Amino acid sequence: MTRKLALLGSVACLVLSAGAAGADELPMRKAGLWEMKLVTTGSPVPEMTMQHCTDETVDKEMSNNVSPMAKQICAKQEIKKTATGYVSDSECSVAGVSTTSHAEITGDFNSAYTVKTTSHAQGGVAGAAGRDNTTTLQAKWLGACKPDQKPGDIVMPGGFKMNMRDMDKLKALLPK
Repeated sequence: MTRKLALLGSVACLVLSAGAAGADELPMRKAGLWEMKLVTTGSPVPEMTMQHCTDETVDKEMSNNVSPMAKQICAKQEIKKTATGYVSDSECSVAGVSTTSHAEITGDFNSAYTVKTTSHAQGGVAGAAGRDNTTTLQAKWLGACKPDQKPGDIVMPGGFKMNMRDMDKLKALLPK
């Protein structure tokens, strides 16, 4: 159960990164099945590969649903277009842990994109000294969603499946 909560927390962080609104907005991803490989250093979160079935409607819904959540927990949430992609900077606090993050987003959102995030967490389980980590999300488009998938479905390691349209369920699992 703890592992599932850690995985869901990781997905929540990804969604906050991908769906955040700011000065600029990220383009919508190509509809279909995306493989997302998450590698984190400086954190107990294991490397994981997920598959996400999406379409334009789901990406828009994720952005609209996440923006209010981000406004509640983030004092700063900015996205700016650069010559090579996008840069995102945020300052958020959840369950007594304050996190400052900087992400560089490159790729075309049609076949592949990468999000490299460096962050510093202070307080809570990170302890007074804080903790730094780097997370790299490598996403690649695989093609059409599988016949048993619907837009919003995410298949986590071990076969655990959830749908991002159930954000209220995800919010309920996050510490207040």
